[in-house]
Amino acid sequence: MLKEAIYHRPKDNYAYACTNEELHIRIRTKKDDMKEVSLLNGDPYDWQDGKWNTNTVPMIKSGSDQLFDYWFVSIKPPFRRMRYGFILNDGNETACLTEKGFYDEPPLDDTGYYYAFPYLNNIDVFRAPSWVKDTVWYQIFPERFGNGDPSNDPEGALPWDSAPPERDNFFGGDLQGVINNIDHLAQLGITGLYFTPIFKAYSNHKYDTIDYMEIDPQFGDKDTLKKLVQVCHEHGIRVMLDAVFNHSGFYFPQFQDVLEKGAESPYKDWFHTNEFPLVMEPRPNYDTFAFEKSMPKLDTENPEVIEYLLEVGRYWVREFDIDGWRLDVANEVDHSFWRKFRTEVKAIKPDLYILGEIWHDSMPWLRGDQFDAVMNYPFTTNILNLFARGTISVKEFIENMTTVNHMYPKNVNEAAFNLIGSHDTPRILTECGGNEDKLKQIFTVLLSYIGTPCIYYGDEIGMSGPQDPGCRECMKWNEEDQNQDMFEHVQKMIQLRKEYPLLANEGELHFIPSNYHESCFAYTKSNGETTIMVVVNMSDEEASYPLPFNLKGRKIANIYTGEEYAAESDDLTAKIAANGFALFQF
Repeated sequence: MLKEAIYHRPKDNYAYACTNEELHIRIRTKKDDMKEVSLLNGDPYDWQDGKWNTNTVPMIKSGSDQLFDYWFVSIKPPFRRMRYGFILNDGNETACLTEKGFYDEPPLDDTGYYYAFPYLNNIDVFRAPSWVKDTVWYQIFPERFGNGDPSNDPEGALPWDSAPPERDNFFGGDLQGVINNIDHLAQLGITGLYFTPIFKAYSNHKYDTIDYMEIDPQFGDKDTLKKLVQVCHEHGIRVMLDAVFNHSGFYFPQFQDVLEKGAESPYKDWFHTNEFPLVMEPRPNYDTFAFEKSMPKLDTENPEVIEYLLEVGRYWVREFDIDGWRLDVANEVDHSFWRKFRTEVKAIKPDLYILGEIWHDSMPWLRGDQFDAVMNYPFTTNILNLFARGTISVKEFIENMTTVNHMYPKNVNEAAFNLIGSHDTPRILTECGGNEDKLKQIFTVLLSYIGTPCIYYGDEIGMSGPQDPGCRECMKWNEEDQNQDMFEHVQKMIQLRKEYPLLANEGELHFIPSNYHESCFAYTKSNGETTIMVVVNMSDEEASYPLPFNLKGRKIANIYTGEEYAAESDDLTAKIAANGFALFQF
């Protein structure tokens, strides 16, 4: 028993309240080290004849990554409080792990030895908006989606799709262009729109904000936004806006005032200024995003800045009924500000979705007091490395995804924002070398996985393009330029996700062990009565995949093709097309 590899802490993703009466407990052990693990638990105040009354509940192995096994149990303490430890058995040795260390026998004379979940307070349960779990998002880069009102085109705007995208060219995309094309989104099955920034800014991407309280004139006006939100809501589509509170743009009036007046400016403390006058070359003497001189970092500990930005958050929710905020560079803003932000915007709309852009382990932001989710870039990385780049094996993919699944509590994973590409990355079809079968497989996984999936505009019709600015090409509205077969595949997977809740966030997800088949990987989603198994063939040749369950006498359906089978034998083998997939329900 390698005790050094055993890890638990009574907080975060290892011990958490999933509902107002249910606790989830996890423990990590060395891979293939333990035969069984059980949870020893009891109410700390439940004693009889001088002895603590305890129960022992077996834990299940919920997954394995490259180094560790993860064990899990769901439990409902009768009085919403619990002390607990772990009974670990490696086949040769048994040990009891408590907060005070390892013991040969469980010490039952004092509950002070054990881990504590002091009380399950309802307010401490992590609760993302329930609607998010069933949402399929679509990311729109407003300048490139549709030009619905040529009268507001910026000076020098080019005819639609008449030139390659550049970092500084414009094509007149606007909010009216989204309204005009709402049928495309509704037909696809989209239920959430995520817009990159629409506020007044200098660039075509608008991440260099000039005025947080105004729509950029090239996108329309506030009446247009109200109309857009109304039209979206009429079609069952939520709307999420993007804001940059970490830094402003160069032409933000308050920063311009500091540039002009230096230490005499009333806004000098709005930014992280080190000395005056401000110098931009060779490197700014004020804090910025990266070392970008045109993006000065805001001081979100300054009371005036705090109130200004909080009113930005409140205003667009209060006046325009938006459904979510996506927050750029969220990890570089202090936690205290985000707690205030959540309190303020949720007071107006309790089921508002708050999404942070964080690329690394984000547990500190996901404790229920700041964000509802972060952008799930570890998911993205593993998808790209397996399908597009071929830099990891099926075994490594399963292990890596298992690590990702155990980074956060289950109720956090259900709201995770899963994406396969964005305005910051090469187009997913380009990443796949133009291989449409690979892209179909990726969409199949994206739309059958836990979390809330997002499609980058144009990916559903097979648009391609390299890294920014190449990934920001104008949306192709001529049908002859669209891959209708890809559109129909994405449309079908979205419909299946809606029709079969197991393809969304119902049930438990488990990967079939990686040594089961050399070229295919599979995972199941099960609620105890029904199971859906997604099988993906990574080979260029047809694969025979033995279904890893005793299905004799059961009806099996391929819910993608509509085919049904009756299993007559003990062993059933499915044929999976080269670079293909199957979705079996039984």
